[in-house]
Amino acid sequence: MPSLYTHAGGDDGLHRLEELFYTKVLADPVLQPLFPERRPHHVEHLTWFTAESFGGPDRFTRELGFGHIIQAHRHMEITEEQRRRFVALYLEALDEAGLPDDEPFREAVRSHVEFGSQVAWQNSHAETDADLHPLREVPRWTWPEDTDRA
Repeated sequence: MPSLYTHAGGDDGLHRLEELFYTKVLADPVLQPLFPERRPHHVEHLTWFTAESFGGPDRFTRELGFGHIIQAHRHMEITEEQRRRFVALYLEALDEAGLPDDEPFREAVRSHVEFGSQVAWQNSHAETDADLHPLREVPRWTWPEDTDRA
């Protein structure tokens, strides 16, 4: 069974996805307070994170470390509306990027983004380290359990 990373088209497919997504986020009035300006390397870092999560190279961990993403979300106070909008825009970008549209892949991506947005939401409201989500490494995402892929 190929990894989600391979199925998505590797770095090229995921970079295309993250570029489209980031462009949407920057223009979205609900998310604009969280993303006030384009930051250098943001798309690259998003690509690294998703690639590693989906079974690709571990560049995010090696180059940045998971603490980077925790600090990026600290004190942002993400609203539930913003969290839901983030997920919706990601799924829109998935379609626009031309990534595979088979249901097992889409379900894996949906569950990954939902989980990640919940972690980011929790960390954005953490007043102390004890309030942070316990996740301390890039999560590894795989196919839904009932998927039979050859």
